[in-house]
Amino acid sequence: MSTQEFTIADRTVLVTGANRGIGRALVDEALRAGAKRVYAGTRKPLTHSDDRVTPLILDVTDAAQIRAATERVDALDVLVNNAGLGLLDDLGDRAELERHLAVNLFGTHAVTQAFLPQLTRSRGAVVNVLSLVALASLPAMPSYSISKAAAFSLTQSLRAMLAPRGIRVHAVLTGPIDTDMVRGLEIPKATPESVARAIFGGVADGDEEIFPDEMSASFAPNWEAGAVKVLERGNAGVLALINGEVS
Repeated sequence: MSTQEFTIADRTVLVTGANRGIGRALVDEALRAGAKRVYAGTRKPLTHSDDRVTPLILDVTDAAQIRAATERVDALDVLVNNAGLGLLDDLGDRAELERHLAVNLFGTHAVTQAFLPQLTRSRGAVVNVLSLVALASLPAMPSYSISKAAAFSLTQSLRAMLAPRGIRVHAVLTGPIDTDMVRGLEIPKATPESVARAIFGGVADGDEEIFPDEMSASFAPNWEAGAVKVLERGNAGVLALINGEVS
């Protein structure tokens, strides 16, 4: 956890997958928190009543759309990689796994890489919206789980690699949220609005892993001293040695 607060007020924020669910809630929460400009990335046209919102046609699997988005966004403080795909499957069709990886892993990577110049100038933040299934697979959704696990590893790698540029990288590890993905399941779910508030709260507090709902929050107390975090720090130290940052 960082001791330096990173507030959303007067910042420029980009949210992918902003048309519904957590994405729409993140747009509205950024506005409530005083963001100067919010870019809402969606695959289809979007309208919003607040003139601080700038819609962007942005399919995270489309290189041309990503490139066009970077040309429209001159400055950026916070990139929220929220666009995601989550479907039931049984790993019987490789194409389903590839679809999940294309959005949840390669889409996150492509958008982050594209906006690195803006984020480097602002010494900004990358927020990757993941899931607890990144830590332990949900066998009913194995392709989703695999892609989120890969995206979590990507997040850890980016965190170490981008730290010298002053860019902070956050992993959001959610439990069940009341969105279209799990709406039909009779299980306790957090509201998208409460999750969005907790995500930006975690960014402000400098939490590298953000546990934004009741289920995920139960993992938070022991996380910093846990085996995964200890190993991540050790591996980041190896990168620093290779790069000559540590004598």
